[in-house]
Amino acid sequence: MTEKCGLVAVIGAPNAGKSTLVNALVGQKVAIVSAKAQTTRARLMGIALEEAGEDRVQIILADTPGLFEPKRRLDRAMVNAVWEGASEADAILLVVDSRKKKRDYLEPILASLKDRPERKILVLNKVDATPKEPLLVAAEELSPLGNFDEVFFVSALTNDGVAELKTRLAELMPEGAWHYPEDQVSDASERLLAAEITREQIYRQLHDELPYDSAVRPESYTHRKDGSVEIHQQIVIARDSQRGIVLGKGGSKLKSIGEASRKELAELLGTKVHLFLHVKVEENWAESKEIYEEIGLDWVK
Repeated sequence: MTEKCGLVAVIGAPNAGKSTLVNALVGQKVAIVSAKAQTTRARLMGIALEEAGEDRVQIILADTPGLFEPKRRLDRAMVNAVWEGASEADAILLVVDSRKKKRDYLEPILASLKDRPERKILVLNKVDATPKEPLLVAAEELSPLGNFDEVFFVSALTNDGVAELKTRLAELMPEGAWHYPEDQVSDASERLLAAEITREQIYRQLHDELPYDSAVRPESYTHRKDGSVEIHQQIVIARDSQRGIVLGKGGSKLKSIGEASRKELAELLGTKVHLFLHVKVEENWAESKEIYEEIGLDWVK
């Protein structure tokens, strides 16, 4: 058998379903998912394995933040992470929410893609919630605008079309040694992944009550002698008025976030988890180089 290995950049607008697709291609959760736009902040690599004929293929999937018009330093860092993820990729997947009828928001993305040399694949996602005719119209309209080589129709949520897409990606990957061990599914450290899972719970449980001016800082990650893991994390918020939202009455909301995060981490790590959360107000955290590095983002001026 021949080993093949390549990089696939997964890009698109916020809430297109990129992280859900990466998780589906890998076959397990490696990226956090939320109904809120711009959930993904840093570039994260999911690692999928596939056999293509006589070849054993490792597909490295760069799950990138959603592309949008950057206004703050944090926004610029997130958008930079997208194009870094696409740099020298063996293929670029543009994931589009097929349910949306207006697509003018895609114009700057398509313009940026059109002349890129990488192989470009249009992925129309959420086909389980879209009639067939509009799907075909969208494919016909968008294909020439981004000079796409291929189009796939998938539902990352239900796995429709995901196997076919994965098979095709495996065929496109170049011959070469694998970059990661066979049992590794992500390039994120357990420490960073644990912080991301807590951030996912914040988004899920606080909904629109807490805007995007929050972050989860990994403080310590220790393996105890009994095999369990002790994790300390800091939830950073921008205003003192938000403290009550995160804590809840008598600390009930923070406890709920911690319990849900702890349960998921225990399942993911296969061991007992002791998770300790505390809340800190840091008004200018979005201007802190140290925090950017801790949450996996490059500092931008």
